[in-house]
Amino acid sequence: MAAFALADKANHVIGVDHQAEMLTMFSKNAAKRGLTSEVYEGFWPAVADKVEVADVVTCHNVVYNVQDIVPFLKALDEHARKRVVIEMPIHHPLANMDKLWKHFWSLERPKDPSPADLIEVLKEIGINAQVQYWPGTVRQESNIDQAAKFMRIRLCLPKARESEVKEFLTDQPRTDERDLATIWWDKN
Repeated sequence: MAAFALADKANHVIGVDHQAEMLTMFSKNAAKRGLTSEVYEGFWPAVADKVEVADVVTCHNVVYNVQDIVPFLKALDEHARKRVVIEMPIHHPLANMDKLWKHFWSLERPKDPSPADLIEVLKEIGINAQVQYWPGTVRQESNIDQAAKFMRIRLCLPKARESEVKEFLTDQPRTDERDLATIWWDKN
């Protein structure tokens, strides 16, 4: 969906995702904005050879899920004529569960990787990227029962412990903000 930040400068957008539902939403959003679109279902960079080169390539909240980051980044770079833009949270999107893991399983969750780590990887492969940090909003479940169920499942706890999760969540301060990073580089 990061492509829509450029909607006032674009007339055609390309979406890549491994979930068909996300691609359907992408196409609908493009049409609402008066943009033409094409979509490719699959994982990046596995489908990269099917996707045409674009002026600007965007990547939104994906890099934490990438197992082999170097081919992923190189494929982004190879598909951009002018610029690549990556948006990512400063901490893993599920870092909000750190206290839950500690409470229920006595596990300390890793704090890395971070946008600074990604900048270092980019330097290692010869890409001079810039980074800008900014506050963003957290998308979270407003229904405490739904939140407790989601967290219980993520924590691999039995259904019988859902009330404990709900109690823990109720006692925690909620935040509507999280820190994000935008990383970008221009093509020479």
